[in-house]
Amino acid sequence: MGQVSKGHLLAGIIFGDHATGEYIYLPGGELGMADPVCILETREGQHDIPILEAVRLIAKLSLKPIRHPRMGLKAY
Repeated sequence: MGQVSKGHLLAGIIFGDHATGEYIYLPGGELGMADPVCILETREGQHDIPILEAVRLIAKLSLKPIRHPRMGLKAY
């Protein structure tokens, strides 16, 4: 699942949960970077996290591909 989630993040897919208000995505400006940084968005704010941490949190929080309330289906 980890490699699949990483591939989806690199393709711009947003993972999240509307009930908890948690979203993880890769901003378009991070494409092609050696160590891309994802955004973890919660009700408290946004935090930068490494892509491997994003993949771990997607599994831990059971986040699914989702339509973001502001950005839609893709982060770019």
